[in-house]
Amino acid sequence: MTLPRLLLTFALATALASCGDSASGPTGPQSRSGELDALSYNVAGLPEGLSGSMPATFMPLIGPRLNAYDLVLVQESWKTPDPNPFAPSRTYHEELVARVDHPYRSTPAEPPLGNDPRRPEALLADGLNRFSRFPFAPVTRVAWEGCNLTAADCLAFKGFSYARTELAPGVQVDVYNLHMEAGNSEDDQRLRDEGIDQMLDAIDSASAGRALIVGGDFNLHGDEEPDASQYARFLREAGLTDVCASLDCPEPDRIDKMAFRSGGGVEIEALSWRFATDEFAAPDGTPLSDHDALAVRFAWRTVD
Repeated sequence: MTLPRLLLTFALATALASCGDSASGPTGPQSRSGELDALSYNVAGLPEGLSGSMPATFMPLIGPRLNAYDLVLVQESWKTPDPNPFAPSRTYHEELVARVDHPYRSTPAEPPLGNDPRRPEALLADGLNRFSRFPFAPVTRVAWEGCNLTAADCLAFKGFSYARTELAPGVQVDVYNLHMEAGNSEDDQRLRDEGIDQMLDAIDSASAGRALIVGGDFNLHGDEEPDASQYARFLREAGLTDVCASLDCPEPDRIDKMAFRSGGGVEIEALSWRFATDEFAAPDGTPLSDHDALAVRFAWRTVD
């Protein structure tokens, strides 16, 4: 064998060895598989007096409890401005970061403090952050195109974020985190519908054919209209399966939700669904947020 051909053979063997699949005898490469524990949690991180909870007291208690999960999506977790023109009022993302041990963490968006001409009312960013045992690409953040003052939604750049996440070498899933428009007026309902269109466009553009996990505070009730129809449309047009529906869970109407789909050679299945109410409570039983933390266990495997 000539030297160039020998070098080429060696290079091909090295490349194949680095692909990460283990051999299974004469049948060829085995599928890889695993499980992950995911959490979606609106942590109510507005300043004391505005929050639906007591974040100065409870945020330090929430942080360590997130460490039990492989993938954590939080809403209402905002970075405190530095310098802070509103001191002593503050927000509390730093309290979570200081107490989690996940190696991969999103960089929180900078607070606009009323200086963004796209939304002059906005003092806060999107409040969407994530902690992960798995590496992920830089987070893309997208604000809803509209907002309604009636539910104070214009005071923040609410929207959604997404990042490609690597469960194992070469095994990727796109993970979306969202916080939808609140309120019950016709304008709020219209804006949520428009937000669904925005997300569908993003999924079609950035994640076509790929495996997805979507979690967050949807502000859509399964037992109300047009909420139920809006959520059903989102699932249908994105090709997603609601975790609660797939497991016939006992509380299908909650607004904190997760959904998933397989794709891109990765098959995803929901194994369990629960609200981790007892885990995220103070010693006296008081909930640590005005939302319950939604915990879902997923299984994944590669497919040809």
